[in-house]
Amino acid sequence: MTANRFAQAGTSESYDHTRVLMEFARDSSTIPPQDLISRSWWRCLQDYGLEPGRRQPARIVTASALREHQDAADELLAVARAGVEQLYAGIAELGYVLLLTDRQGVAVQFHGQAKYREPLRQAGLYLGADWSELHAGTCAVGTCIQEQTALTCHRGDHFDGAHISLTCTAAPIFDPAGELMAVLDISALNSPYPRDSQTFALHLTRMYAHMIEDAYFLRRYRQHTIFRCDDSRELVSLNGRILLALNDDGLVLAGNTTGRRWLQQVGGPGASIESLLATSWSEILAAHHLSHDGVTALQLLGQQVFGTLIQPVVSSRQLVAGSSVELDRVPELDSLAGDDVAMRKTLQQAKRFRKRDVNLLLLGETGTGKDVLANAIHRSGHRSNAPFVAVNCAAIPESLIESELFGYAAGAFTGARSKGAPGLIQQADGGTLFLDEIGDMPLLLQTRLLRVLAEHSVTPLGASQPQAVNCRVIAATHQNLPALIETGRFRADLYYRLNGATLTLPPLRQRSDCEYLMRRLLKKLQQQVGRARLALRADAVSALLGWHWPGNVRELVNVLAYAEAHSESGLIGVDDLPDDLHPENSLPMLNNLVHPVEARETLADSLSESIIDESHQLAGLLVDNDWNLSAVARQLNISRPTLYRRIQRYGIRRTTCIGTH
Repeated sequence: MTANRFAQAGTSESYDHTRVLMEFARDSSTIPPQDLISRSWWRCLQDYGLEPGRRQPARIVTASALREHQDAADELLAVARAGVEQLYAGIAELGYVLLLTDRQGVAVQFHGQAKYREPLRQAGLYLGADWSELHAGTCAVGTCIQEQTALTCHRGDHFDGAHISLTCTAAPIFDPAGELMAVLDISALNSPYPRDSQTFALHLTRMYAHMIEDAYFLRRYRQHTIFRCDDSRELVSLNGRILLALNDDGLVLAGNTTGRRWLQQVGGPGASIESLLATSWSEILAAHHLSHDGVTALQLLGQQVFGTLIQPVVSSRQLVAGSSVELDRVPELDSLAGDDVAMRKTLQQAKRFRKRDVNLLLLGETGTGKDVLANAIHRSGHRSNAPFVAVNCAAIPESLIESELFGYAAGAFTGARSKGAPGLIQQADGGTLFLDEIGDMPLLLQTRLLRVLAEHSVTPLGASQPQAVNCRVIAATHQNLPALIETGRFRADLYYRLNGATLTLPPLRQRSDCEYLMRRLLKKLQQQVGRARLALRADAVSALLGWHWPGNVRELVNVLAYAEAHSESGLIGVDDLPDDLHPENSLPMLNNLVHPVEARETLADSLSESIIDESHQLAGLLVDNDWNLSAVARQLNISRPTLYRRIQRYGIRRTTCIGTH
């Protein structure tokens, strides 16, 4: 009798489960080779000497041991972060947790709801839990490590009596050499009894494991040409199933899991791409460059495929050296953003106006870096040798703001200096005057500022003659100035005088280059404090990227300063971050959406239904726009890379869309 039949015959009670295991031990002379659970039970009994019916407490490794496991998996954790968080976002409301374990079965990354922290920890669904078969018995992670294939370990499939209420689904992640690197697992404390309720969970986990594996492959071989192909022309550039890394001579260095299967037919790595495609290397290169979309129809060992080449990553220095066209590079501005589309658009606008005497209005939430952008515009412009004077209109007391801005003559008021004092506007003569939080300026001073801008002169308090002043004004605010104009709290004429051009800074939570900002700010901090080493571990990066940043970039600066002070080694981990940013405290929106486990719909019903709905909606938009991806991305208010990922996630093909719409 197989393990699955025993599991179905038994109940969820520990006594019956023990009886099933004992009967299996007496009648295990013939184990079906395809039965993964039976083979695992046999290993538990014969190889590990585990006792049927035991209820072993979860084994959680120590903090120092966990750090060692995370350090060893750091590169993978950095690559896997986006896929892990995307998968968890889709299953969190359904009561599932997510574990990413290393090849030894130790959970090096964990996502779960804080409200279930204690029962999850007791069950071993927790960071640092050891899910190897040796310690946990038959389970999805441990059995996946042994069998190196995706599987579901559902309720009574587990060997240990403490786990028979769990349902766990795991899929292996392999490195480019085909060696097991990690295991992706989603688990729930309780689930419906039917085993087929987890069918979609298995499909979903396997799909994301492949995505993470391919992302790791692309990162590992980013300095090499990569050949990517699929049996569909439309999907090659999005999620080609086969990836092969090539050297300059067209020899195959490595392949992803699907690619390695094809390589085995020609002797494995070291074979030439020509032997796979029956086409010369030079013809492959020529076809790639001559094709309008970079995709070419080829024969892969006799089977038609569509392939494209991913060129090696080159540094900006190499790019400039190899280009005959001088790039519009402005270091002061370029360093403020990575690849975020909205921020890059703002910086391109800043480049156009940096050498013009056009007044600028910077808009953005508090802490988004409006002052930093203003300073960068000044330093990169034609007034860089003159002063940059910053004025926080919300910080100066209203009784002093007039004298601070416009200055005063000798004896203008009691307590004034005997020789008078120039105001901040005069101090900015020849340079840039930055008026931060301009929306908080009193109406009376708005009138005087308008006169200064119109007449290019300022009259200090107590003076009879105006003094010429030549400065460029950059103003900033987090407020809605048109709304303030409607209520009479801001002068419309001043608004139009300041608003020669408007530059908008996106909030940090919407920026796609958050990791770039972390590393740039960390490097700056390292120079300031004089530490020989200062770096972010992958678990810290994951926690930082999962935070919603109400204080924007200013908050990020403070968090990094806090973490640096707490890190003794200079390698910042999640434990060095403020408590609010720890994983169990992040993603508050998800936490608030959770309902009791017993009342949730199954993963197969609820999640697949929502995905199908979204998939059909996206397919319809693609057809309506004749697969114009830029147009679809604009309609959905997402970036093209995000659109690519959604098309890949749902497996949408061009022919499929035409047929379903």
